Amino acid sequence: MSENGGANGTSDAKAEHINLKVIDQQGNEIFFKCKRTTALSKLMNAYCQRQGMDMKSVRFLFDGERLQEHQTPAEREMEDNDAIDVMVQQEGGCA
Repeated sequence: MSENGGANGTSDAKAEHINLKVIDQQGNEIFFKCKRTTALSKLMNAYCQRQGMDMKSVRFLFDGERLQEHQTPAEREMEDNDAIDVMVQQEGGCA
């Protein structure tokens, strides 16, 4: 039996998944469960599909810094139940 997991490996499986919430500008929350090693592009795409949005029209922020699609929760040192903010990107705006 290994030191970091039982016979069925449940403690390993728990440790490798993380629950994250995505919060939009109106305060609406959508929850996602993903692996710590999965690229955040998967979460971003799933969010945009659920909301009927184009990936190019929004920005995802964690602790005030923009997330890149290739990054993982482990790289950004995200913890269970952390929040990701999503902002609609505004182009132009000056008359």
